[in-house]
Amino acid sequence: MEEGNWVLFLTLAISLCVSGAFQIQTETLPLHTLPEPHILSETLSEPQETLSLSLHLHLHHIDALSSNKTPEQLFHLRLQRDAKRVEALLNQIHARRSAGSSFSSSIISGLAQGSGEYFTRIGVGTPARYVYMVLDTGSDVVWLQCAPCRKCYTQTDHVFDPTKSRTYAGIPCGAPLCRRLDSPGCSNKNKVCQYQVSYGDGSFTFGDFSTETLTFRRNRVTRVALGCGHDNEGLFTGAAGLLGLGRGRLSFPVQTGRRFNHKFSYCLVDRSASAKPSSVIFGDSAVSRTAHFTPLIKNPKLDTFYYLELLGISVGGAPVRGLSASLFRLDAAGNGGVIIDSGTSVTRLTRPAYIALRDAFRIGASHLKRAPEFSLFDTCFDLSGLTEVKVPTVVLHFRGADVSLPATNYLIPVDNSGSFCFAFAGTMSGLSIIGNIQQQGFRISYDLTGSRVGFAPRGCV
Repeated sequence: MEEGNWVLFLTLAISLCVSGAFQIQTETLPLHTLPEPHILSETLSEPQETLSLSLHLHLHHIDALSSNKTPEQLFHLRLQRDAKRVEALLNQIHARRSAGSSFSSSIISGLAQGSGEYFTRIGVGTPARYVYMVLDTGSDVVWLQCAPCRKCYTQTDHVFDPTKSRTYAGIPCGAPLCRRLDSPGCSNKNKVCQYQVSYGDGSFTFGDFSTETLTFRRNRVTRVALGCGHDNEGLFTGAAGLLGLGRGRLSFPVQTGRRFNHKFSYCLVDRSASAKPSSVIFGDSAVSRTAHFTPLIKNPKLDTFYYLELLGISVGGAPVRGLSASLFRLDAAGNGGVIIDSGTSVTRLTRPAYIALRDAFRIGASHLKRAPEFSLFDTCFDLSGLTEVKVPTVVLHFRGADVSLPATNYLIPVDNSGSFCFAFAGTMSGLSIIGNIQQQGFRISYDLTGSRVGFAPRGCV
């Protein structure tokens, strides 16, 4: 993509009202259609042992696994996955709160519940066998399908066979790593720790909990605790497994914290405007010098998700009326709050906050021709025949970090006929979720040691 197609010029539009003149800050939105699916093409180098303290990987969107579908079909599938994802996140939080400390949690998988928006190529074992793995900030446990498969879903690559790896090792039942599982089991046959991850739709993965070497391009990471699934049933498809990037003690960033200094980041490109790949980085170089940081908040009832403190939102340069920090507060019982999530596409705001934001945007965009509602979007516009339009700016005000969104991050095409919709939605839940459409183009840095998340604009360059 040419850089000029990405640059969004900030302009000022002067409007008049009865009481006098006031300024509305606007962004220029370059108009484009839904993206065509692209075919995966990645040349992988032979793995070599290295002492590098950073990992740089390309990310691919799940649409790349569905090149036989039209852009409209892919968009509808994305919204369907998104609805399942949000429902599953809410169910997990509700279940954990209701059951208290005795609850054996069900972990949310990108493969089953729609969080599998982005995946990368990872080598498993020695010698490394490369497979596609979903990356998900809303999950902790790392797992993949393993032979022999009693029941396995169809995946793009050959199923990993642990007997052909020199570095595979089962974890004993009484080992500390086994006790980190929410509901560990033990094999009567060989006394190896067993894991099971279940999902709200009935999908599950079950198998041996083990340690194995993972290879990221030329970097080997040894003794990563992962589930070797021999029985994987349900709605899984495509990828071989999942690399959990959550805050829990079995997630990949926490397990490898010493090597990569508890830091990682990703940058997700707008697939409708660029062929440049998204990327993920582990290590000190993951943190951009231009990032603006906001503190992470801890939920005492759930350690997986990344909670942020959202203080307010501005539209057109003015704070949205009726939208206060109290609408986004995480209370002592684990209710409410705001999480940032790589697997949710559309940002969900608790209903009162969404209505206030939507109404403010409608007023600022009153010069645009309205279009019918589309799926979960209730604020849409007919921009057919235009090449660009002026739209009100939208700024998310986190504690310590103001994140000014490019127009392409909140007014998106929903068909190839010129219909664009405001890419936020309301939820009856108290939980708000910052989705990956709003994260596009920023390098999102997760500094677990510093307990903070950073936003660096133009971070995919």
